[in-house]
Amino acid sequence: MDETTIKIKFQGYWRDAKKESIPAKSGLYCVYKCTHNVRDKNLSIHNLIYIGEAENVRNRVAQHEKYSEWHRSIRPGNELCFSFGIVDSKNRDRAEAAMIFKHKPSLNPEYNDSFPFDKTTMSLSGKTDLLTTHFTVHTR
Repeated sequence: MDETTIKIKFQGYWRDAKKESIPAKSGLYCVYKCTHNVRDKNLSIHNLIYIGEAENVRNRVAQHEKYSEWHRSIRPGNELCFSFGIVDSKNRDRAEAAMIFKHKPSLNPEYNDSFPFDKTTMSLSGKTDLLTTHFTVHTR
């Protein structure tokens, strides 16, 4: 049995119009529905809709095949925003599966009902709105 603990410090939040500032690094990203209040200069996070992984998160988000689906899911007045956490290539798939299994974002069909890895503990910090910051998932 290969028990693993993965620690991720999430950075963010990048509004859709500023997604080119997302780091071009290996890791996980979260896609949210949010509202930007221009007057107060704050961002309200409403729903986590997608979790993904990539060797280069900036390029993946910009060229994602579900990008138009993400946009169709938001209401007028809302927009997409993104968070990002560095994860090495060895643990990216496992971390993505654990995050999806735990949080069940509406636009992630995979890993909602099964977790194909051994026991995995996730410890999240940083920009973690709507995320459980410490959890463990098991093979079923």
